[in-house]
This record gives sequence, C-alpha cells and structure tokens, in this order.
Amino acid sequence: MFVLASIVAVFSLVLTAAVSGVFFAFSNSVVPGLNAVRPEQAITSMTSINRVILNPLFLSSFVGPPIAAVLAGILILVEGSTSAGLLYFAAAVVYALACIAPTATVNVPLNNALDSGTIPTDPEEATRTWNAYSGRWLKWNHWRAVGSLVAVALSGVALLVWGTTN
Repeated sequence: MFVLASIVAVFSLVLTAAVSGVFFAFSNSVVPGLNAVRPEQAITSMTSINRVILNPLFLSSFVGPPIAAVLAGILILVEGSTSAGLLYFAAAVVYALACIAPTATVNVPLNNALDSGTIPTDPEEATRTWNAYSGRWLKWNHWRAVGSLVAVALSGVALLVWGTTN
C-alpha cells in the first residue's frame, strides 16, 4: 500500500504542478503577448488556442489534480498519516475552488462568448471586444495560477510531513 500511496501522491503533485505551469504561462506570456498585437489578431489567436486546448490530454490533466489529491489523501490516511492525508484533501479543495470553479463560471463562458461572435472588422469595435475579454479573463487566470500553486505547495508539504512520520 505504501508504494501505491507514494506513486499517487507524487503523481498528484506533478499533475498539479503541470497545470500550474499552464496557468502561469497564460498569465505571464500568452495573454500579455496577445495584448501586444492588433485586437483582431488577438481574438483570432485566443479563439484558436481555446479550441486546440480542448483535447483529452489537457482536459484529463486539468480535472485530474483534485481527483489524484483526494486519492492520495485517502491512501496516506490508510498508511496512518492523518496530517499528510488532510493536507492532500486541502490541496484538492483549493484546486477545485480556485481552478475548476472559476474556469467553469468565468473563463469558459468568456471563451465561448469570444468564439461565438464574428471577429469585428472595425478596429475600435475589435479593441472593445478584446479589452472586455482580456482583462476579465486574465484576472481570473491569475487566480487560477495562484490557487494551483497553493495546491502544489500543500501537496509538497504533505509529502514532507508524510516523509517525517515514516
């Protein structure tokens, strides 16, 4: 059981870290880069990115962290480490609240709205459309980046706690 718990715990940490990197990259480079080009180009590019990212690998890595963290928490509790198990449960809750909830309620609806319209040919209208999308989308993506990094930190601390109790 120890080996399985170890594999799941490390997998949970790595999976959450990978998704954190995606959120961080969008906050740090992708959206700022799109903000630096003409709005109609930004709209076209972001729409393309949003369509391409909807693939099985990304979707499983996006929804996987809280599932893996809960499973790690259960296995670690069975192994006898209450503190480490509870830290993994906390990581799952933080990720669900900070990443999944805003994605479902803010980022995806913004993506869908951007994708459902035609790309404005009028430069002023394109600027208004992009600015309305970009600012709100980026604010909530920052939240997802921070939340996922907190989940990574909680998972790391859980591994440290579990390691010191074994």
